[in-house]
Amino acid sequence: MKVRILASAAVMTALAGPALAVDDAKLMKKANETFDPIPTETPELEDNKITEPKVDLGRMLYFEPRLSKSQLVSCNTCHNVGTGGDDNLETSIGHGWQKGPRNAPTVFNAVFNEAQFWDGRAEDLAAQAKGPIQASVEMNNEPSQVVKTLKSIPEYREAFAKAFPDADKPVNFDNVADAIEAYEATLLTPNAPFDQFLRGDKDAMSAKAKQGLKLFMDKGCSSCHNGRNVGGHGYYPFGVVQKPGADVLPRDDKGRFAVTQTADDEYVFRAPPLRNVARTAPYFHSGKVWQLEQAVQIMGSAQLGIDLNDKQAGKIVTFLKSLNGDIPTVTYPKLPVRTAETPKPKPMMAKEEKTSH
Repeated sequence: MKVRILASAAVMTALAGPALAVDDAKLMKKANETFDPIPTETPELEDNKITEPKVDLGRMLYFEPRLSKSQLVSCNTCHNVGTGGDDNLETSIGHGWQKGPRNAPTVFNAVFNEAQFWDGRAEDLAAQAKGPIQASVEMNNEPSQVVKTLKSIPEYREAFAKAFPDADKPVNFDNVADAIEAYEATLLTPNAPFDQFLRGDKDAMSAKAKQGLKLFMDKGCSSCHNGRNVGGHGYYPFGVVQKPGADVLPRDDKGRFAVTQTADDEYVFRAPPLRNVARTAPYFHSGKVWQLEQAVQIMGSAQLGIDLNDKQAGKIVTFLKSLNGDIPTVTYPKLPVRTAETPKPKPMMAKEEKTSH
């Protein structure tokens, strides 16, 4: 009798193996119809050829606080490449110690977003780079002052000439933005467990993560969060079914309405990319939610009209953690020394009109 029981168990184990493989194959096929892996190579940019000198210059400018009026704030201040590509604050602190109105999005994989900012007002990373430099609540500077500062430093004049060899006047504000865009395009996080799963490795994700992926697709999360960045494109009302409370959805921030002035765009925001989302708390444009499980449950009720229990939310969060890819190794650049002609910093004092992320 004991032999029969063991034999039956062996048969059941043998049968379970193929069944699991079939399920994995089906899940993998469905996932590949909805998502794409992050590539390991830097993508090409439209109207901005990526070259090594341009990327090197862009890296310097990304970490250059002298692009700001106070000469204290750089791109990396709010989009810190050491902390998930953002600053892990509810909203960022900028010029005059002002608190910005929206949570800073991650810079990692941002090149794959359809548009930049929560309201999509910047069509690409170059347009986005110009915004914070001029925004009074962020870097609070002017293009002419930026150019004057960079021209006053011989090493920057040389770097711009190498990065833009065909330009008559290589040090200009457009080229500042193009160089930063070229550098930011290199900030990719490939080889996440989910990417490996999409490429055919069924063992790259845990069983719980696969259950979370299945829930993510079956419950409808992937209708908005799909593609290479698992989001980052498409505009949707925050509260399709049920609007969250004012503690999560501030009523004075009407989202894309400020861009289009169209009533239908009130409280509409671009679907955020979910790559590395487990590294970028707090969540939502308001930055009011610090727990990923809570954010998932809010999305379920607000966008899908469903109540996700703790177990379901936990599985989805486990899947979302599988979106954590390889963080790029970044060598902090050696920035050139100022000269006697370099404009002096302006003190961070006055509070001025705010411009949102």
